[in-house]
Order: sequence, then structure tokens, then C-alpha cells
Amino acid sequence: MIIGEEKGAFELAILVTGGAGYIGSHTVLELRQAGEEVVVVDNLVKGHREAVRDVPFYEVDIRERAKIIAILKDHHVDTVVHFAASSLVGESMVDPLKYYEDNVAATATLLQALVEANVKQCIFSSTAATYGEPIETPITEEHPTVPTNPYGETKLAIEKMLEWSYQAYGLKSIRLRYFNAAGAHPDLAIGEDHEPETHLIPIILQVPLQKRDHVMIYGDDYATPDGSCLRDYIHVMDLASAHRLAVKRVREEGIGSEVYNLGNGKGFSVKEVIEAARVVTGHPIPAKVGDRRQGDPAVLVASSQLAKEKLGWQPQYNDLQTIISDAWRFHQDHPHGYTK
Repeated sequence: MIIGEEKGAFELAILVTGGAGYIGSHTVLELRQAGEEVVVVDNLVKGHREAVRDVPFYEVDIRERAKIIAILKDHHVDTVVHFAASSLVGESMVDPLKYYEDNVAATATLLQALVEANVKQCIFSSTAATYGEPIETPITEEHPTVPTNPYGETKLAIEKMLEWSYQAYGLKSIRLRYFNAAGAHPDLAIGEDHEPETHLIPIILQVPLQKRDHVMIYGDDYATPDGSCLRDYIHVMDLASAHRLAVKRVREEGIGSEVYNLGNGKGFSVKEVIEAARVVTGHPIPAKVGDRRQGDPAVLVASSQLAKEKLGWQPQYNDLQTIISDAWRFHQDHPHGYTK
């Protein structure tokens, strides 16, 4: 985005916080391929420096307010895409104060920096965990937000902080609530690398990688067609394109504070995901059935109709085998993640 025709005109940049993380790094690539100037900050507690290429990178924590302000001003940032957060549901249950510090307090410091640097647009990486136990599916943006864990609670608190920041400071925002991110870039060597790993698809793929003997199915007596939980899996590149489109929309006049779901609108059961992984990998992938996990809803499926209407977003990688194939290609090339 170019501002000004006169001598000294400069191109506005997008700052991506947590840009060395899973979804953040794919979004950085998406924005760069769209011709945007991008700057990344990440404290590398969970992110991977190897996942970021060909953009300015700062190993900075978003709580370092003075450094963030300097980066915003030096790079003429007009929009921030905010991913930086702690995001393990289980961990949030045993250490909730860490999540209030890492997510809520840290984001408050970031927003203070945005206000001081006169940055007027923010795209926020939120989550379906803001909804809690669904009372109806597919879940729309009008569904009650009653989180059942501190992770979802802190993300919802940030959403409300952004709403108030628009009213008080004119800081426009779009909050994107996404469901189960999966897959990897189909052409470039970036993908999912978490420690510990808690997402179903990479856990399943650890079996053919000989990192575990079998995969657990937690409950097969749910009120679903095959008894296992149904989840909405969204390819990480479709998430990345939604962030690009959100940046375009939030820069428009008349946009205030908006929220959108991102999902495929279709649920795949745990057993279906395992079977698809067997087809993709050619491995039998043994599975065992265990007890239900407390708090696991039977069905979590998104309605993304609003994002399609308002953002012009359309998922391109909504086939389950495609999602798993892209993930499998990355994990085959990086059996130990980004660690060489």
C-alpha cells in the first residue's frame, strides 16, 4: 500500500506478531505473495526462526513496548496482525495466570503501543474456544460466548478489549475465530511444529513417522455417525488468505469492529481423519479407544457464511485428504520439526 505521490512517498507495512508461529508464518507468506510489505516480531518461545524468510525479523516480545513502538514507526506500519499468544487449552487450565499474563496483559501493552504510534488497524487471531460448549451447530457469530477454559476466556477478553479500543481510540479491528487449523504450505517447507503437539492430525502422523505406536480415540460413544467427535478442519493456507482479506477490509473506510468465523462448515470425525491419514501415508496407523476427555463436545462445526459474504473469502483446500497430504509432506521432510 503506497501513501502519497509526492517526493518521499513510502509504502505502509503490516506488522505480524507471532509471525514465526504456525499460522503466523503462513500468513506472512500469503501477505508477501500479495505484494505487501511485512515485518515480523516473535519472541521465539514457541515460534521458529526458520519459518520466516525474506522479511525484516525482530526477536522481540510484545511486552517490550518501547521496542514495538520503534518498529511500528521505523517501518511505517499501519496494520498489525496479532498472533502472539499462549494457546494450549490444557496448560491454561493448570496455569491460568500465565494465560492472563501472556495473552491479556501482553496484548494490552501491544495495543498501548499501537495507540501511541497512531496505528489504526488490527487483525486479531481469536478462536472457536470463545464459544464454549455449543448449543447449536453450525456455530454462527451470534452464538453465545461462554468459554470453558482460561485460553478461550483470555481470547474473548482481548476481543472485548479491541471493541472498547475502537470506541475510545478509533482502533479498528477484525477478530477471526477459527476452528481446527491443519495442513502446511503445499509448495514451501513450512508447516506445523509444536512442542508439545496437541493437534490431532500431526499426532496421527507421528505413528507412520515411528514416533508413537498408535493413536488414541478419546470416546467412541458420542451421538455422531461413528461415535467419535466431529471437528471442523481448516487448511492453514485458507486461514492465511482470510487474514489477507481481513487486512484489505479493515483498511477500508467505515469499518469498525467486526468478528468472523473461519471453518469449512463440515465436520470430520476422529475415525474419518485417521482413515484418511491411512490412505495418504499407506500406513495402518493402529488406533485404540480410550475414555472420553472431560469437556470434549461431540460436534464443533463452523458457519463461515459471514466471512464469505463480507470478506469475499472462499476456502480452496477443503478436502480432508488434501489437508493431510500437505501436512504429511512437511512432516516427512521435517520428522523432527524445524530441528535439524
